[in-house]
Amino acid sequence: MNTPLALSPDAQDLLFRNARTANAFSDEPVTDDQIAAIYDLVKYAPTAMNAQPLRIVIVRQGAARERLLKHVADGNRDKTANAPVVAILAADTDFHENLARTFPHFPGAKSAFADDVAREQAARFNASLQIGYFLLGVRAAGLVAGPMGGFDANSLDDDFFAGGPLKSLLLVNIGKPGENAWYDRLPRLEQDEVVFTA
Repeated sequence: MNTPLALSPDAQDLLFRNARTANAFSDEPVTDDQIAAIYDLVKYAPTAMNAQPLRIVIVRQGAARERLLKHVADGNRDKTANAPVVAILAADTDFHENLARTFPHFPGAKSAFADDVAREQAARFNASLQIGYFLLGVRAAGLVAGPMGGFDANSLDDDFFAGGPLKSLLLVNIGKPGENAWYDRLPRLEQDEVVFTA
């Protein structure tokens, strides 16, 4: 039977239809091997000039988690405290330092990002593209993700990145779903509301 999609129905369900934002997690750990396997997919995300500005800080339980919770909004704190792993997804505004290696056919690539403001905008935009891949990578590992924008990015950056080039964009709780992990699924817009032909 011919279908317009190359992925199997099971893979479609795993990555898209049945994938949900988790709000509770089991005690099952997330292993270093799983994190490595996720990144092995995420690294192929498209970015302008192969910039690859996404940086991923894995926060497990302990002192680092306690520090992180101080920057998280009240409504997100409990689930962030209980997730096996939290990923801080950040944009590296010094990504241009790697362009000689990641974009070698253009010797002037680094100098194209001399302006600090434009470079930060590029870092944030391209890291956001990579974040979409990251969420799919988590799902591909059979885990669930709980992405959150409810945190104080400025105070988190001061605490974890000490005024350096990393700028936090998103927190993602990662693990296996626990009891009552799901809210009711909300409506999606139909194709004719979103897709237009010029």
